[in-house]
Amino acid sequence: MPLVTPLSADHDSETRKLAEFFNETLGFCPNSVLTMQHRPAISKAFINLNKAVMANEGRVTSALKRMIAWVSSNSTGCRYCQAHAIRAAERYGAEQEQLDNIWEYRTHPAFSDAERAALDFSLQASQVPNNVDESIKKRLYDHWDEGEIVEMLGVISLFGYLNRWNDSMGTSIEDGAVESGEKYLEKNGWETGKHG
Repeated sequence: MPLVTPLSADHDSETRKLAEFFNETLGFCPNSVLTMQHRPAISKAFINLNKAVMANEGRVTSALKRMIAWVSSNSTGCRYCQAHAIRAAERYGAEQEQLDNIWEYRTHPAFSDAERAALDFSLQASQVPNNVDESIKKRLYDHWDEGEIVEMLGVISLFGYLNRWNDSMGTSIEDGAVESGEKYLEKNGWETGKHG
């Protein structure tokens, strides 16, 4: 049972219109956004931030951004966001071999050195205390420009917010996200946990 009950998707017309963005990324409006509607200024600001962070302005693809989100969410243990991130990665064209082997991104040949640098950045930036150091910085600069690094940290930071929101709320996970979690993550111990 979630901490706060999500409101109807029709509760706030501005949020409903902005939330159409999620129909593309996930195929549904997330319960997290429906909970944020208790204060519509939060739901609207969140959706606009999400759209800005997920916009592609460099070589960081939509699929890689969602894999960055997955690594961050896996690091913090938010099962709700893990399932959402892997679902969005699939919908945005991540390679099947990457989806099947996301847990082994550090060693699996489906991932390039540039992707590994981005995903390791996500892992280290999601730790408390933060573990981004000169080694991570060097690896990032070997493959990415400063604007692309800003895009990556935008994703990591956005999911830091979402991981805290959804784990604290115990947000109920939607069927589509459960399906993706079971398909790609269950073999390594993923379950809905408090989000079921």
